[in-house]
Amino acid sequence: MCKTDKNAPNCCIKMIEKRQKKCTFAPVFLLYCMTKSKLTGMGVALITPFKADDSIDFDALAKLVEHLIKNGTDYLVVCGTTAETATMTQQERDEVTRFVIRVNAGRLPIVLGVGGNNTQAVIDQLQNDDLSGVDAVLSVTPYYNKPSQEGLYQHFKAIATASRLPIILYNVPGRTGVNMTADTTLRLANDFKNIVAIKEASGIFTQIDDIIKNKPENFVVISGDDGITFPLITLGAVGVISVIGNAFPYEFSRMVRLALNGQYDAAREIHYRFNELFKLLFVDGNPAGVKSILSVMGMIENKLRLPLVPTTITTFEKIRVVLNSLNVKC
Repeated sequence: MCKTDKNAPNCCIKMIEKRQKKCTFAPVFLLYCMTKSKLTGMGVALITPFKADDSIDFDALAKLVEHLIKNGTDYLVVCGTTAETATMTQQERDEVTRFVIRVNAGRLPIVLGVGGNNTQAVIDQLQNDDLSGVDAVLSVTPYYNKPSQEGLYQHFKAIATASRLPIILYNVPGRTGVNMTADTTLRLANDFKNIVAIKEASGIFTQIDDIIKNKPENFVVISGDDGITFPLITLGAVGVISVIGNAFPYEFSRMVRLALNGQYDAAREIHYRFNELFKLLFVDGNPAGVKSILSVMGMIENKLRLPLVPTTITTFEKIRVVLNSLNVKC
């Protein structure tokens, strides 16, 4: 019914709101909505602003969320890597999640980071936490214990079986120490209808191209790396979960939309304007680079939690040169 209705996403959402608690097939309805409507474009992996005393700066977070909503962001990703989630207590993660949902007030879809290297702990979180107001979960491959491809499959099989929400796989071998191959990703995409997307940050173009070429219809590929978003969209990716979007939501979302509309020359121009900045943001670890930019923009304090520290003076001077070329006052 929904697939033939020009207002399919709205009809699906209303149906889910009425039936999700009663109906075990809610992920099937959500499948259409999430892959075709809510995950296209630029999602922003939200940073977490901190005060000098290490406490969360909720006033700054509210201003940032408003800034992103008003400047072209398509969806918000809460408690991902860029949020420094690894340094936050579970209570803080819950507080940040509920706060962002409250400030957002239903204006943009919300994706919540729910992942880890303890499969049962991830399942417990999915089943026990209050996920009202969350549209999908982003789940990273297990880190440190380096499972085999079969282990990765079984991990996400267990999560998919337990989850009432659509799942976005997250492959980032540079952080986790394990790469999820195209074969494993495609196996999961074909076997579980509520696994709707992958955030691919491996940087392995042949692997990502294989996924795009062979994926099922209702599964999408999202860039997990700002610097290769433009070329990945030309291959068939539907957008990006962005770090730089925290600081430049209007400009970067415009690049994504131009590329998605096939206006490659105009998109390429914006891509090249930010090319040097893409690299500099990660020199001293993420989110040190983007927090330094947000700080000079007057949006947050330049504060990270240990073991992360602010960018070095050398790195920031290079960032300053690029910002000046972009007419950002420092």
